[in-house]
Amino acid sequence: MLYYFFRYLGEFGISGAHMWSYISFRAILTLVLSLIISAWFGEWFIKYMRRRHISEEQRDASIDPYGVEKKGVPAMGGVIIIVATLIPVLLFGRLRNIYLILMVGTTLWLGLLGFWDDYTKMTSSKDGIRPIYKLIGQAILGLVVGLTLWLSPDAVVHENVTVERQNGVEMVTHTSEPVKSTVTTIPFFKDNNLRYSDVFLWLGKYRTAAGWILFVLVTTFVVMAVSNGANLNDGMDGMCSGNAAIMCLALAILAYVSSHIQFASYLNIMYVPGSEELVVFLMAFVGALIGFLWYNAYPAQIFMGDTGSLAIGGIIAVTAIIIHKELLLPLICFIFFIESVSVILQTNYARYGNKRGLKLRFFKRAPIHDTFRVKPGQLPPDFKVLLNWPRGCWLESKITTRFWIITIMMCALAIVTLKIR
Repeated sequence: MLYYFFRYLGEFGISGAHMWSYISFRAILTLVLSLIISAWFGEWFIKYMRRRHISEEQRDASIDPYGVEKKGVPAMGGVIIIVATLIPVLLFGRLRNIYLILMVGTTLWLGLLGFWDDYTKMTSSKDGIRPIYKLIGQAILGLVVGLTLWLSPDAVVHENVTVERQNGVEMVTHTSEPVKSTVTTIPFFKDNNLRYSDVFLWLGKYRTAAGWILFVLVTTFVVMAVSNGANLNDGMDGMCSGNAAIMCLALAILAYVSSHIQFASYLNIMYVPGSEELVVFLMAFVGALIGFLWYNAYPAQIFMGDTGSLAIGGIIAVTAIIIHKELLLPLICFIFFIESVSVILQTNYARYGNKRGLKLRFFKRAPIHDTFRVKPGQLPPDFKVLLNWPRGCWLESKITTRFWIITIMMCALAIVTLKIR
């Protein structure tokens, strides 16, 4: 709202009004304001939840050796993150931007879905809503995002389609007119564009439509996968919020260079006009996550719950899809990916053992962050663990910090792929 107000003042030559047209200026403002809101609102929200006795029940000591310490900690802290993100975005963002509308819609939709699950856990069922309901909600969002990017006339790109040699120097050019495109970026390859429609060359004139259908399906899968990965990562104090802040900062850098035609030309990537508003949104989100981390760091005063974790995954996924960098997500969201894979391996290996009357486990526990806090002798003696490492039990704060370090390294590698081809 303030963006349009100051742009109006700029028409009358008001000094300083033009500053609101700079992405860097608005992004920094959203970062600072979201930090302030999350710090202030977070304290109020924690006190409110404690007064209403809305808190996490004592966790299973066989899974979390520190569960006794976490009894009575308020949950649904994702509300803090969402409020601290949306207020600055609504104040400083260009609200007519299609990408910003998608991000706000993603935050609200998955936030409400997670809130429903958290509320159900505290009122009627400790297991929350049925998993199928979460998957349906995530699938609906993926379909809406994919179809919007397909059908909206505002969701366009300038493809980096030609490379010309002038005086022995390679020059990257973009299409002069914005186009609807299913092109995505393949990391580590020089000619690093992949068009989804190229998979359907055999369909002739129908290949473009088939490419867009595949794009919508990929979008739906990515949203579901990353959102569930973030949900699995939310199992330790500060774990998911810290990892997500690092990931979103990396995505903000990628969104900024994608929205700047000179940087896009230099890096030989697609120019996505309008994606600069993603930087404003992501910086607000990073500020909200860091502010939430003030209360969520070990020992946590509040847990984010599914209200926060589902929204975190959706925001990361939709951002990557908008800037056509979804194939970088295995690097950026490496921790989320490993958490999901660990659960898949553990589940299938256990089923394999059950068919043979054996109690087999791939890891000591899954998701994988739980395997680092299993105390010696805590597992039943008849369990056979394939990967019995580490031998001891790590402190929760050490596990969280090391996961952050891994995320920093993988996000740095994802950014470097812009030049390593």
